[in-house]
Amino acid sequence: MQNKIKTAVMLVGGAALRMQPYTVDKPKAMVEVCGKPILFWTLNWLKSHGIEKVVLGVAYKKEAIIDYVSKTNFGLDIKISEHSVDGETGEGFRLAIERYVDDENFIAMNGDELTNLDLGKLIEAHIESGSVATIAISPMRSPFGIVDLYGDSIIGFREKPLLTDKFVSAGVYVFNKKIKQFFPEKGTIEKLTFPALAEKNLIKAYRLNANERWATVNTIKDIERAEEEIKIMGFLEKFSG
Repeated sequence: MQNKIKTAVMLVGGAALRMQPYTVDKPKAMVEVCGKPILFWTLNWLKSHGIEKVVLGVAYKKEAIIDYVSKTNFGLDIKISEHSVDGETGEGFRLAIERYVDDENFIAMNGDELTNLDLGKLIEAHIESGSVATIAISPMRSPFGIVDLYGDSIIGFREKPLLTDKFVSAGVYVFNKKIKQFFPEKGTIEKLTFPALAEKNLIKAYRLNANERWATVNTIKDIERAEEEIKIMGFLEKFSG
């Protein structure tokens, strides 16, 4: 399926306090997974789906990001948009879009997401729905082992299973330009923009299918799982083989 969207906005500016000491001198997007910065994998994934222009929203330790993309040829038109750490995702997306995005629809994402999601299908679902925003969602993986009961009897145990009736945002979105009026000056779009859109029935969900995988890197413990996912998704062969 041909990608009808050529622009993506990715925020890579968070302080990532839960990732220290890995992030003392660099932002989370520069933490290495399978020997490459997270940013390497996300930019290559975007390019593989026909994205040509990427706006990077930078804040914390922004020099590391700017230096890396200036010295690495990704074959992308990369723009840098600076925002404050305190401004969070609301300010980050708002400024990046105001400065560099004129497209009717475009990809938006957090810079700590690793996925083999088919962007073409996500985009198609967004355009067909006519919504202001579409969020890719994935079944929630329980952080704990689950005890299965029949009455008071324990009949089984499941170690950190996928909860197929509970969904979480995968941090990858498609936005229509109308979303700009819903961005806060500061604060998070997750707490402010998305609930406002939901109240007006202007936001849709796209469920990852059984072959689409996703991992986010929020803590040091997440790195090991992210490395497993990179291998399962075939990124080592596809992007650095």
